[in-house]
Amino acid sequence: MTGLPKWGIVATIRADARAILDFAAHHLDLGAHRLHVFLDEDCPQARAALEAHPRCRVTLTDAAFWAARRRPRPDKHQARQTMNATRAYRRRPGVDWLAHIDVDEFLLPEAPLARQLAALPAAAPTARMRPVEALAPLPGDDPAQTWFKGCAPGQKLRNRQTAEIYPTYGAHLNGGFLSHVAGKIFVRTGIEGLSLRIHNAFLDGARIPNAHELPRTLLAHFHAPDWQTWQRAYRYRLRHGSYRAGLRGGGAEGTAMNTLFSLIEREGGEAALRAFYDEVCTASPGLRARLAANGLLHRAALDLDAKRARHFPDHAG
Repeated sequence: MTGLPKWGIVATIRADARAILDFAAHHLDLGAHRLHVFLDEDCPQARAALEAHPRCRVTLTDAAFWAARRRPRPDKHQARQTMNATRAYRRRPGVDWLAHIDVDEFLLPEAPLARQLAALPAAAPTARMRPVEALAPLPGDDPAQTWFKGCAPGQKLRNRQTAEIYPTYGAHLNGGFLSHVAGKIFVRTGIEGLSLRIHNAFLDGARIPNAHELPRTLLAHFHAPDWQTWQRAYRYRLRHGSYRAGLRGGGAEGTAMNTLFSLIEREGGEAALRAFYDEVCTASPGLRARLAANGLLHRAALDLDAKRARHFPDHAG
């Protein structure tokens, strides 16, 4: 390889045009050489904008797409995500490193990603990015800035800090997060037999150990950025997504998210659910102070409107 490596993103997306183009513009602005977007549901406005951009490749995964693959469309969106990501990886992705992330996830590098990836050992097949979750703003907060909460990578320290930071629910939460604490990975392209999953990659059916990280890049996850957004996705996640029954809990008590939310609702309904959200997901002064005391408070300005205007000027409004 000569020069700096090229990197790209693959994502399977079901969202409105603004969310799709914000996601694309942010990563194009960071220097992504290629964005592979699989539309799980058609969004003609976003599709047209992506198709017109030289660094974007968009695939509509409609009935014709699945018929051409001679297999039924998987019922679970997680299965569709992994199949689409693996397809992009194996079909000349056009980059040296490919990251599989979601539309509500945004890379936040402290230094150019190409330089970070170039510094990895030549034999490294993957590199992990650790997540931070967006906190809901309070009235009067600077709308240009977003607060994020992090968590420790190690389980023992994470459990201790989580109990301190979230006094009511900490024992039932993994790092205080509502979503994953595993983060996502970049995968070096060109490895025969490799397949992608949500948080890991597999080689010939065996999970590849993630021995390397990108400590100067955070994965900013807008999983529950405000009460209204969280509530719009809540029921779906409870039935089919990251809160669905059957998933194990990762906190000190091992409480599954499905169990925790069902219990909260049963005991106090929406008011209790809102109290949970206010304690765990809102950038209150107390939560910010406890996060900062543990080195887990982050802040960033994504400036998505400006980025969307730069890369998709017809959608600047």
